[in-house]
Amino acid sequence: MLKSTEQLTHQAPSIEAAFQQQKQRALKLRTSTYEERLSRLKKLKQAVLDNQEDMCKAAWADFRKTPAEVEFAEIFAVLSQVNHAISHLRKWMKSKRVAAPRSLIGTSSYVHYEPKGTTLIISPWNYPFTLSFGPLVSALAAGNTAIIKPSEMTPNMSSVIRRMLESTFDEQDVAVFEGGIETSTALLDLPFDHIFFTGSPMVGRVVMSAAAKNLTSVTLELGGKSPTVIDKTANIKKTARNLAWSKFLNNGQTCISPDHIYVHEDIIDEFCAAVEERVQHSYGKTIQDQSSSPDYCRIVNRKHFERLSGLIDDAVQGGAKVVFGGETGAEERFIAPTLLRNVSGDSAIMQQEIFGPIMPVFPYRDIDKVINEINARPKPLALYVFSGDKQFIQQVVNKTSAGGTCINTSVVHFLQENLPFGGVNESGIGKAHGVHGFKAFSNERAVIQDKFSMGHLMFPPYTPKVRKLIQAAMRYLT
Repeated sequence: MLKSTEQLTHQAPSIEAAFQQQKQRALKLRTSTYEERLSRLKKLKQAVLDNQEDMCKAAWADFRKTPAEVEFAEIFAVLSQVNHAISHLRKWMKSKRVAAPRSLIGTSSYVHYEPKGTTLIISPWNYPFTLSFGPLVSALAAGNTAIIKPSEMTPNMSSVIRRMLESTFDEQDVAVFEGGIETSTALLDLPFDHIFFTGSPMVGRVVMSAAAKNLTSVTLELGGKSPTVIDKTANIKKTARNLAWSKFLNNGQTCISPDHIYVHEDIIDEFCAAVEERVQHSYGKTIQDQSSSPDYCRIVNRKHFERLSGLIDDAVQGGAKVVFGGETGAEERFIAPTLLRNVSGDSAIMQQEIFGPIMPVFPYRDIDKVINEINARPKPLALYVFSGDKQFIQQVVNKTSAGGTCINTSVVHFLQENLPFGGVNESGIGKAHGVHGFKAFSNERAVIQDKFSMGHLMFPPYTPKVRKLIQAAMRYLT
């Protein structure tokens, strides 16, 4: 819940004190050893293992997220990231030697990965544990301190995050501050060495603007309208099964959720029927069954519920057809899994990221027109292609741009620790996960050492002899 102004006023000096503590601690952590960083990662892992029940209870209390979904999309995801970091940390920390170019023969060079220092992690409400602890794994692996600001929109989960980290780490290493906009503003005023923000493009602009005042580097994981393209060679049953899961996971409140679907007109009827069948299998055949299903999450708050309900109403008024779903229940913030056809391109649902359980489906015949539509929008966080035609897949991938892409699956690239995760332009800046997250929280420091180079022979004064040496060096390079 939002804290009162009085509480926030009282908290402000605490934020400043924690930041100053971490600033001093960060100087010592520059020389932190592999063993010290490993110890902190193992502490975080143990905290997650010890608090699984509380994490599940908090997620249910905030928006009725089923424990199985918390275990898979939150706990499993975090454990996967921390285990990967533990396994690869020694290699990541090792300086990387680089070859000397011909122009610098006689020198040796390497890249030294040093901690950026004090870092701020602002996490969202849709996956609070994954999107707080995941960046924290990278921050700790890289040898930084961290302050985490979890979302006030999921107060129970934020409270668990704070309690877990306060009981695991000293405030000089990791601190947590709950609260609303005032808390975020107070934190963003401070000159952190790196800010990792996950949220909407609109708020991302605010974060980036605040960071610019202190010339702070940022990683922005944002969102956007991630499209899916299905051609007539796709396995319809498998495709429908996958998209029904990834679209309605967490009630559609997933930044890499398939936003809207382009389906070849020859198979669109069969595809829609297959999705409906899969939804009924997963959540129940009737609206009553779906609304009482323990496996179907709720919209996080009344504001988002009303926004999504409005999107359905606007689409229908504009001529859209509800193939299935469309039912809503304000008291429980329930919106049924919904598939829409005949949606106008001018409708509100196509002007903003849906971030809910609504699936607009569009028929196409000419893939070039689909590609043009995708390219006319801001670059998405993800793009999904379902096809059995390698040439078709390559055409879509090569002619579009996205933060990440899955072929004949969706969403799971988030769990591939060896791939960079992040957006491009409107959908994000910078990459995360695995070594890419480690580098995001590290300064790649260039180090060069002179051993027996002859460069001094070309120092001034530029006598005719020196000039000839310079020209000879130029000829050597060409």
